[in-house]
This record gives sequence, structure tokens and C-alpha cells, in this order.
Amino acid sequence: METLINYFENIPSLHRSLILVGGITFFWLLEGSLPLFKFKYKKWQHALPNLFFTFTTVIINFGLAFLLLKTSDWVAENNFGIINWLPEMPLWLYVLLGVLLLDFFGAYLAHYVEHKVKPLWMVHLVHHTDHNVDTTTANRHHPIESVIRFAFTLLGVFLVGTPIAIIMLYQSLSLVATQFTHANIKMSKRVDKWLSYIIVSPDMHKVHHHYVLPYTDSNYGNIFSIWDRLFGTYMELDREKIVYGVDVFPDEIANGKIGELLKQPFQKYQKPTIYDS
Repeated sequence: METLINYFENIPSLHRSLILVGGITFFWLLEGSLPLFKFKYKKWQHALPNLFFTFTTVIINFGLAFLLLKTSDWVAENNFGIINWLPEMPLWLYVLLGVLLLDFFGAYLAHYVEHKVKPLWMVHLVHHTDHNVDTTTANRHHPIESVIRFAFTLLGVFLVGTPIAIIMLYQSLSLVATQFTHANIKMSKRVDKWLSYIIVSPDMHKVHHHYVLPYTDSNYGNIFSIWDRLFGTYMELDREKIVYGVDVFPDEIANGKIGELLKQPFQKYQKPTIYDS
């Protein structure tokens, strides 16, 4: 565990880039061999806006990274934060709690708030208006959302008290997890179900991308599924019934254009339809 922590404490930028590119490449190839849905789309054409937003997210996170470093240094120097106030524990448990709590503040809580606050939902909408969810959808976030997500992660670092090594480990796991859960891959339903008791599985997350409420407002988790189960936001839906997108923004052509997506947060709010079963 010490070796792992030492690695992530000084992880080179090249290695972080390889995790991003390697993950997309791996799941991209896997989608071709084991597709969940046989989309009738041009894969590269679909990927272009998503890769554009991946690039903007990387730039924003890189530009603001010094804030994470400064905050992690401060909590370490002042022994501040939840995991530093707890009784002494084994290193593996300290790391696990750090990642688990960062996943709550940086992912689950941020995601939940984005769905509940109308202006933030309009920003987050860019992620949901993908009609063909695949691994490139993972980082399809409007630049404003990238800043919002960063702010929640920064809040998590401050409150949890995580050193830089745990932050880098969390961000690496988060990146691979979101690529995995968005990937258009078909797994055994039994395996997927068992995975969902511990981590967010592909089927679990794809329910979140169903085009109508209440499914859109469920399964907010990123790495761990515990938060959805704990706070009652966990839902299930047969994968065969999932329809991607948001019903009140149905224009697939517009939802695939970078210019239109950049303007999407500034359109008039429209609440997704509530499906009455």
C-alpha cells in the first residue's frame, strides 16, 4: 500500500494522460466486440463533440490543479479533515475512507445537486443529451460543469482532509470508473448485478441516462454504489427498456453539435417528463 501511495503522490502527468487515453481506447475496442446496443451511428462523428468536451475538462482541471495541491498541503499541515480526526487506523483503511468520502463529495453530492438545482441541471444537461451513450460520453461535460465538479472535489478535499496521493488515486479510479460505466458493453446481467452491490456497474449507471423521470434522477454514484443505496436514490430498469437522452430535448442532430451544446445551458428550462408506470 505504501508503494501505491508513493506512486500516486508523485504520479507523472504522462501517466495520468495514459490512464485517460488508455481507458477510452480499451473500452472503445471492447464496445466493438461486445456491444450492448447496436447503434446506427458513425462512431467517430459521434465521438468528436464528446472528445472536445473531454479536452476542455482536462484543460480546466489542469489549470485549477494548484488549488487541490494547496488545499491538500494545508489539511496535512493542520491535521484537518474527517479522516485525520478519526482514531489511528491501518493505511489501507485510511486510503479507502479517503477515496470513499471523496467519491461522495466530488461525485455523488455534486451530481445530486446538479439534478436538483435548475440552472445547474441546464449545465449538466449536455451530458444527458447524448442519444448514443458510449465510453466517450463519460467526459461529455460543459466547461461550466467542469468548474462546478472541480469546486465540489475541492470541498471534499478540504472536509475529508485527503493528502495529494489519495486525491490522485481517487481521480484515476474515477476516470476509469466513468469510462467503464458509460461504455456500450454487454455484460452478464448476473455479474453486473453483483458488481452493483459494491461499485457502480454499467447497467446501474445507464438507468440514470434513461430519458424520463424518475430514472434520470437516480443512480448518481460514480465509483461506489453505497451512496445511492444509503440515500434511497438507487433504481433498477431492464437494460432493454433504456432509451437515452432527455425527452424534452429530442433533437439528436442539434445534440451532436459542439456549438449547440455550448449554448444548451442558456436555453429555457424544461423539466423531463415523469413516467407514470
